[in-house]
Amino acid sequence: MDSFAFIIHPIDPKRDVSRKFPFLGKALSERQIDFFSTFFPPVYISEIEGITSAATGKTIKGWFLACPYTPKRMLELPERAVYRKIVQTGRMAEKLGANMLGLGAFTSVVGDAGLTIANALDVPVTTGDSYTVAMAVQAIRDAAVAMNIEIKDATVAVVGATGAIGRVCAELLADEAARILLVARDEKKLEALQSRLKVHASGELVISTKMDILKDAQLILTVTSAVHDIIRPEHLQPGSVICDVARPRDVSVMVARARDDILVIDGGMVDVPGPVNFHFNFGFPEGKAYACMAETIALTLEGRFEDYTVGKEITLERVREITAIAEKHGFKMSGFRSFEREITEEQIEAVRRNARVSKRHS
Repeated sequence: MDSFAFIIHPIDPKRDVSRKFPFLGKALSERQIDFFSTFFPPVYISEIEGITSAATGKTIKGWFLACPYTPKRMLELPERAVYRKIVQTGRMAEKLGANMLGLGAFTSVVGDAGLTIANALDVPVTTGDSYTVAMAVQAIRDAAVAMNIEIKDATVAVVGATGAIGRVCAELLADEAARILLVARDEKKLEALQSRLKVHASGELVISTKMDILKDAQLILTVTSAVHDIIRPEHLQPGSVICDVARPRDVSVMVARARDDILVIDGGMVDVPGPVNFHFNFGFPEGKAYACMAETIALTLEGRFEDYTVGKEITLERVREITAIAEKHGFKMSGFRSFEREITEEQIEAVRRNARVSKRHS
């Protein structure tokens, strides 16, 4: 039976360590978890069963493996040390007999986005970023429809636009929106991206290094690799939609608490085909996975055992190809969720109503 492994790691240290080790999660402080993670070996989390292709009936199995570092630790330690721990986790996947390895969350961002890790391992590697792009853009389109926003008339912001995922998201949206705001920290990189997108953009392209510009956007896609939240309630206009693809999150939980006139959705949740059991609670309902996980699984169902999405240059061709592969095997964009909770039609209606009131009072 073909199989895959997917590397996860603690993002919210106490909560995520508690999912596997309740006592340690309770006993250790966040700072202690960060410190001791340097000495933890990779951790076997669970076996994944029941994934079945809708097209071929093929079943596969997989494993969750954890690299013990938190995002903060990955940024503090020398890159070489981080690579070494991720490669060590990859070796565990090889011993289990995995045909494909997916890099989750920060393990896909660190350094050269998987290239060094892929070169050090025999098992093929993917970051899952191609399918993450596809599902992020699909999520923002679907959310726009839910909020009665016409993309062709809207201002769409991409935060983290110069990153691997952000750049391709901007490329996909550039010929759909009236205006695109490209937001990132490096002005030179933003200027280069603006020039590149001008070729096929149908609307205006605006670059900015300041978050205040988000007040101009009705639709926001955010995909930075920041360690802390960067989008605050005061940055946003009533009735806007934010699709947060970043892990750790870019959107402050304060937005959900303080702004009932804004729709915040988690990016990239996908229905996995078959009676899947992950045997581990990573914060999603049964049968649902992140798009990056889904890419790893779809490639395994397809028997495409090659380094797939690695490095910082993601192509539109690859995004379209993995979308077709995933559709073939029965992966589907899932319903909306916000901060790990399902969003109902009633809640969307309440956001629309509150936005109308806020606009009248502004």
